[in-house]
Amino acid sequence: MDDPKTLVSTDWLAAHLNDPDLRILDGSWFLPQMGLDAKATYDAKHIPGARFFDIDDVADNRSELPHMAPPTEKFISRMRAMGVGDGHQVVIYDQHSVFSAPRVWWLFRLMGKTDVAVLDGGLPKWEAEGRPLEDLAPVVRDRHMTVQRQSGLVKDVTQVAHASKLGDHEIIDARAHGRFIGQDEEPRPNLRKGRIPGSKNVPWDMLLSDGKMKSPDALREIFEGAGVDLSKPAITTCGSGVNAALLAFALELTGKSDWAVYDGAWAEWGMYNDLRVATGEA
Repeated sequence: MDDPKTLVSTDWLAAHLNDPDLRILDGSWFLPQMGLDAKATYDAKHIPGARFFDIDDVADNRSELPHMAPPTEKFISRMRAMGVGDGHQVVIYDQHSVFSAPRVWWLFRLMGKTDVAVLDGGLPKWEAEGRPLEDLAPVVRDRHMTVQRQSGLVKDVTQVAHASKLGDHEIIDARAHGRFIGQDEEPRPNLRKGRIPGSKNVPWDMLLSDGKMKSPDALREIFEGAGVDLSKPAITTCGSGVNAALLAFALELTGKSDWAVYDGAWAEWGMYNDLRVATGEA
């Protein structure tokens, strides 16, 4: 079912495509080893009226960690430059079906904006259905934006370390199982292998079927099947905070609201030798 605060279908977007207060964002992002340029692909073709949301730019560039959540002032500045502001319904898609769009959805939620949805199936589904595409830059008109940061939706390394030690949260890791157990090498240099002690593994691609999000019941079964106690508050993590947002988005779809994203993710935890690491099968 379409919900403009979480997930909408291509049919819904097509029906609302010309709404004056709709803003569409291409939130595509690719892992460095993929060798793909999301902005160049956006320039070549995108859903009519879409703006490109650069996850690496709308970030705290003072941090050495990749694409950390930006200060509120920077988020406001970048959104106003894109013509996104108060009163807009935002729909985010990406070029990988559903992969990085939930990261953008989470950033809006972090800033207190709730009229924000992810396009189920993303650009691949839209294009496969023969729906319109364009290569034109959108006409942008400035719109005032106010934000109210929701600090409970993000955790820092100290908070995650406490949660790992106390066991009072479920820490859920979206990385592939080989990385989770410390068998496979990390794609970023100088990171240890393994996982946060006590964490559970739900690889991000388990949440999708044919490029679309699975049903809330199916998502709930996946989390429970991985040993996640859904009665506990959850902290989601991954390699650099992108797929952690996809886990959080999936939890939201199940009706769970007491979740937060560990923004530093393994890019931070794996870097510091004084933080404990677990390896092997859980």
